[in-house]
Amino acid sequence: MEKFYIRLADKVVAISANYATTKQFCRDYLLDELPSKVDIEVNVTQEAMEFEREEAKKTGMFSDRYLETLALHRQVAEQMTKYHTVLFHGSAIAVDGEVYLFTAPSGTGKSTHTRLWRERFGDRAFMVNDDKPFLHLEEDGSITVYGAPWDGKHHLSRNVGLPLKGICILEQASENQIKKLAQKESFQTIYLQTYRTTQDADVMKHTLEVLSGIMGYPIWHLGCTISQEAVSLSYEAMSGKKMEE
Repeated sequence: MEKFYIRLADKVVAISANYATTKQFCRDYLLDELPSKVDIEVNVTQEAMEFEREEAKKTGMFSDRYLETLALHRQVAEQMTKYHTVLFHGSAIAVDGEVYLFTAPSGTGKSTHTRLWRERFGDRAFMVNDDKPFLHLEEDGSITVYGAPWDGKHHLSRNVGLPLKGICILEQASENQIKKLAQKESFQTIYLQTYRTTQDADVMKHTLEVLSGIMGYPIWHLGCTISQEAVSLSYEAMSGKKMEE
Protein backbone atom coordinates (compact mmCIF):
# COMPACT_ATOMS: atom_id res chain seq x y z
CA MET A 1 0.00 0.00 0.00
CA GLU A 2 1.06 3.59 -0.63
CA LYS A 3 0.26 6.31 1.86
CA PHE A 4 -0.28 9.91 0.84
CA TYR A 5 -2.02 13.02 2.15
CA ILE A 6 -4.56 15.35 0.64
CA ARG A 7 -6.33 18.52 1.79
CA LEU A 8 -10.04 18.17 1.14
CA ALA A 9 -12.75 20.55 2.37
CA ASP A 10 -10.06 22.18 4.53
CA LYS A 11 -9.30 18.87 6.29
CA VAL A 12 -6.15 16.77 6.03
CA VAL A 13 -6.91 13.22 4.89
CA ALA A 14 -4.33 10.43 5.13
CA ILE A 15 -4.97 7.75 2.52
CA SER A 16 -3.50 4.25 2.29
CA ALA A 17 -4.25 2.94 -1.20
CA ASN A 18 -3.43 -0.15 -3.23
CA TYR A 19 -2.96 1.53 -6.60
CA ALA A 20 -0.78 4.41 -7.76
CA THR A 21 -3.70 5.53 -9.93
CA THR A 22 -5.61 6.50 -6.77
CA LYS A 23 -2.92 9.00 -5.85
CA GLN A 24 -3.02 10.31 -9.41
CA PHE A 25 -6.81 10.60 -9.12
CA CYS A 26 -6.29 12.90 -6.10
CA ARG A 27 -3.42 14.86 -7.68
CA ASP A 28 -5.03 18.30 -7.43
CA TYR A 29 -5.53 17.83 -3.68
CA LEU A 30 -2.14 16.37 -2.70
CA LEU A 31 -0.07 17.95 0.06
CA ASP A 32 3.56 18.68 -0.81
CA GLU A 33 4.80 18.16 2.75
CA LEU A 34 3.99 15.81 5.61
CA PRO A 35 1.22 17.37 7.72
CA SER A 36 1.61 18.03 11.43
CA LYS A 37 -1.99 16.91 12.01
CA VAL A 38 -4.33 14.44 10.31
CA ASP A 39 -8.11 14.90 10.56
CA ILE A 40 -9.26 11.78 8.70
CA GLU A 41 -7.50 8.48 8.04
CA VAL A 42 -8.68 6.13 5.28
CA ASN A 43 -7.36 2.64 4.63
CA VAL A 44 -8.84 1.03 1.51
CA THR A 45 -9.02 -2.60 2.63
CA GLN A 46 -9.85 -5.66 0.58
CA GLU A 47 -13.15 -5.86 2.46
CA ALA A 48 -14.02 -2.34 1.32
CA MET A 49 -13.10 -3.25 -2.27
CA GLU A 50 -15.35 -6.32 -2.19
CA PHE A 51 -18.24 -4.21 -0.90
CA GLU A 52 -17.80 -1.80 -3.82
CA ARG A 53 -17.58 -4.73 -6.24
CA GLU A 54 -20.96 -6.04 -5.05
CA GLU A 55 -22.49 -2.56 -5.27
CA ALA A 56 -21.07 -2.06 -8.78
CA LYS A 57 -22.72 -5.24 -10.06
CA LYS A 58 -26.01 -3.35 -9.99
CA THR A 59 -24.81 -1.07 -12.80
CA GLY A 60 -21.88 -2.87 -14.46
CA MET A 61 -18.42 -4.32 -13.99
CA PHE A 62 -15.51 -2.01 -13.22
CA SER A 63 -11.77 -2.31 -12.74
CA ASP A 64 -10.25 -2.64 -9.27
CA ARG A 65 -8.55 0.71 -9.76
CA TYR A 66 -11.89 2.41 -10.31
CA LEU A 67 -13.49 0.52 -7.43
CA GLU A 68 -10.76 1.84 -5.14
CA THR A 69 -11.78 5.43 -5.91
CA LEU A 70 -15.38 4.49 -5.01
CA ALA A 71 -14.28 2.91 -1.73
CA LEU A 72 -12.25 6.03 -0.95
CA HIS A 73 -15.24 8.21 -1.84
CA ARG A 74 -17.53 6.30 0.52
CA GLN A 75 -15.15 6.32 3.50
CA VAL A 76 -14.17 9.98 3.14
CA ALA A 77 -17.80 11.08 2.78
CA GLU A 78 -18.79 9.19 5.91
CA GLN A 79 -15.94 10.54 8.04
CA MET A 80 -16.41 14.11 6.83
CA THR A 81 -19.82 14.26 8.48
CA LYS A 82 -18.25 14.59 11.95
CA TYR A 83 -16.92 17.96 10.73
CA HIS A 84 -20.40 18.99 9.55
CA THR A 85 -19.40 18.46 5.94
CA VAL A 86 -21.46 16.39 3.50
CA LEU A 87 -21.12 15.30 -0.09
CA PHE A 88 -23.87 16.62 -2.33
CA HIS A 89 -24.92 15.55 -5.82
CA GLY A 90 -24.88 18.65 -8.00
CA SER A 91 -22.99 20.89 -10.38
CA ALA A 92 -21.42 23.82 -8.53
CA ILE A 93 -20.26 26.87 -10.48
CA ALA A 94 -18.64 29.98 -9.02
CA VAL A 95 -19.38 33.41 -10.45
CA ASP A 96 -17.73 36.47 -8.92
CA GLY A 97 -16.64 34.42 -5.91
CA GLU A 98 -20.05 32.94 -5.02
CA VAL A 99 -21.32 29.43 -5.75
CA TYR A 100 -24.51 28.58 -7.59
CA LEU A 101 -25.42 24.93 -7.10
CA PHE A 102 -27.62 23.06 -9.58
CA THR A 103 -29.04 19.70 -8.59
CA ALA A 104 -31.23 17.10 -10.29
CA PRO A 105 -31.16 13.38 -11.08
CA SER A 106 -28.29 12.24 -13.30
CA GLY A 107 -28.84 12.94 -16.98
CA THR A 108 -31.13 15.95 -16.47
CA GLY A 109 -28.68 18.48 -17.88
CA LYS A 110 -26.89 20.07 -14.91
CA SER A 111 -23.49 20.00 -16.62
CA THR A 112 -24.96 21.37 -19.84
CA HIS A 113 -26.56 24.27 -17.99
CA THR A 114 -23.39 25.19 -16.09
CA ARG A 115 -21.40 24.94 -19.34
CA LEU A 116 -23.70 27.64 -20.73
CA TRP A 117 -22.94 29.72 -17.62
CA ARG A 118 -19.20 29.41 -18.29
CA GLU A 119 -19.72 30.46 -21.89
CA ARG A 120 -21.74 33.47 -20.75
CA PHE A 121 -19.53 34.70 -17.89
CA GLY A 122 -16.10 33.80 -19.26
CA ASP A 123 -13.27 34.51 -16.80
CA ARG A 124 -15.77 35.47 -14.09
CA ALA A 125 -16.85 31.83 -13.77
CA PHE A 126 -15.29 28.44 -13.07
CA MET A 127 -16.45 25.02 -11.90
CA VAL A 128 -15.98 24.24 -8.23
CA ASN A 129 -17.22 20.70 -8.87
CA ASP A 130 -19.35 19.22 -11.63
CA ASP A 131 -20.78 16.26 -9.73
CA LYS A 132 -20.10 15.84 -6.01
CA PRO A 133 -18.99 18.96 -4.13
CA PHE A 134 -18.64 18.99 -0.36
CA LEU A 135 -20.93 21.35 1.59
CA HIS A 136 -19.67 22.51 4.98
CA LEU A 137 -21.84 24.09 7.66
CA GLU A 138 -19.95 26.98 9.26
CA GLU A 139 -20.47 28.04 12.89
CA ASP A 140 -22.45 31.09 11.77
CA GLY A 141 -24.88 28.87 9.83
CA SER A 142 -23.52 29.68 6.38
CA ILE A 143 -22.51 27.01 3.85
CA THR A 144 -19.10 26.78 2.15
CA VAL A 145 -18.84 24.74 -1.05
CA TYR A 146 -15.62 22.79 -1.69
CA GLY A 147 -14.27 21.00 -4.72
CA ALA A 148 -13.46 17.26 -4.64
CA PRO A 149 -11.77 14.71 -6.94
CA TRP A 150 -15.13 13.05 -7.68
CA ASP A 151 -16.09 15.60 -10.29
CA GLY A 152 -18.06 13.90 -13.08
CA LYS A 153 -17.18 12.54 -16.48
CA HIS A 154 -15.70 15.84 -17.65
CA HIS A 155 -13.45 16.10 -14.54
CA LEU A 156 -14.27 19.72 -13.79
CA SER A 157 -13.35 20.87 -10.30
CA ARG A 158 -11.04 23.14 -8.38
CA ASN A 159 -9.53 22.77 -4.92
CA VAL A 160 -11.24 25.82 -3.41
CA GLY A 161 -13.87 26.65 -0.81
CA LEU A 162 -16.35 29.44 -1.57
CA PRO A 163 -19.64 30.67 -0.07
CA LEU A 164 -22.90 29.25 -1.34
CA LYS A 165 -25.26 31.77 -2.95
CA GLY A 166 -28.24 29.54 -3.73
CA ILE A 167 -29.45 26.17 -4.95
CA CYS A 168 -31.53 25.42 -8.02
CA ILE A 169 -33.39 22.19 -8.76
CA LEU A 170 -33.20 21.83 -12.52
CA GLU A 171 -35.71 20.21 -14.84
CA GLN A 172 -35.87 20.06 -18.63
CA ALA A 173 -38.80 21.99 -20.09
CA SER A 174 -40.06 23.42 -23.37
CA GLU A 175 -40.13 26.93 -21.90
CA ASN A 176 -37.87 28.70 -19.41
CA GLN A 177 -39.40 29.48 -16.04
CA ILE A 178 -38.10 29.76 -12.50
CA LYS A 179 -39.75 30.01 -9.10
CA LYS A 180 -38.60 30.12 -5.52
CA LEU A 181 -39.63 27.05 -3.53
CA ALA A 182 -40.97 26.75 -0.02
CA GLN A 183 -39.06 24.41 2.28
CA LYS A 184 -41.80 21.78 2.15
CA GLU A 185 -41.58 21.77 -1.67
CA SER A 186 -37.82 21.33 -1.83
CA PHE A 187 -36.85 19.29 1.25
CA GLN A 188 -37.28 15.82 -0.22
CA THR A 189 -35.21 16.60 -3.31
CA ILE A 190 -32.43 18.22 -1.29
CA TYR A 191 -32.43 15.33 1.18
CA LEU A 192 -32.20 12.72 -1.58
CA GLN A 193 -29.32 14.57 -3.25
CA THR A 194 -27.36 14.66 0.01
CA TYR A 195 -24.98 11.71 0.06
CA ARG A 196 -25.83 9.21 2.80
CA THR A 197 -23.49 6.23 3.13
CA THR A 198 -24.73 4.65 6.34
CA GLN A 199 -27.52 4.59 8.90
CA ASP A 200 -25.04 5.23 11.74
CA ALA A 201 -26.79 7.50 14.25
CA ASP A 202 -23.95 10.05 14.58
CA VAL A 203 -23.44 10.27 10.82
CA MET A 204 -27.15 10.83 10.25
CA LYS A 205 -27.32 13.41 13.06
CA HIS A 206 -24.50 15.48 11.57
CA THR A 207 -25.88 15.08 8.05
CA LEU A 208 -29.27 16.39 9.14
CA GLU A 209 -27.62 19.35 10.88
CA VAL A 210 -25.88 20.31 7.63
CA LEU A 211 -29.13 19.73 5.75
CA SER A 212 -30.85 22.17 8.08
CA GLY A 213 -28.23 24.77 7.16
CA ILE A 214 -28.70 24.10 3.46
CA MET A 215 -32.45 24.56 3.78
CA GLY A 216 -31.84 28.05 5.14
CA TYR A 217 -30.72 29.14 1.67
CA PRO A 218 -32.97 30.20 -1.22
CA ILE A 219 -33.92 27.13 -3.23
CA TRP A 220 -35.28 27.54 -6.74
CA HIS A 221 -36.92 25.34 -9.34
CA LEU A 222 -35.82 25.96 -12.92
CA GLY A 223 -37.63 24.48 -15.89
CA CYS A 224 -35.31 25.22 -18.78
CA THR A 225 -34.29 24.77 -22.36
CA ILE A 226 -30.67 24.55 -23.50
CA SER A 227 -30.29 28.28 -24.05
CA GLN A 228 -28.66 31.47 -22.90
CA GLU A 229 -32.13 32.71 -22.03
CA ALA A 230 -32.20 30.03 -19.30
CA VAL A 231 -28.84 31.30 -18.02
CA SER A 232 -30.11 34.87 -17.78
CA LEU A 233 -33.29 33.77 -16.03
CA SER A 234 -31.55 31.59 -13.43
CA TYR A 235 -28.71 34.03 -12.74
CA GLU A 236 -30.98 37.05 -12.28
CA ALA A 237 -33.30 35.15 -9.93
CA MET A 238 -30.55 33.51 -7.85
CA SER A 239 -28.19 36.49 -7.65
CA GLY A 240 -30.78 39.26 -7.41
CA LYS A 241 -28.82 41.16 -10.08
CA LYS A 242 -29.58 42.10 -13.65
CA MET A 243 -27.58 40.31 -16.29
CA GLU A 244 -24.98 42.58 -17.88
CA GLU A 245 -25.26 42.57 -21.66
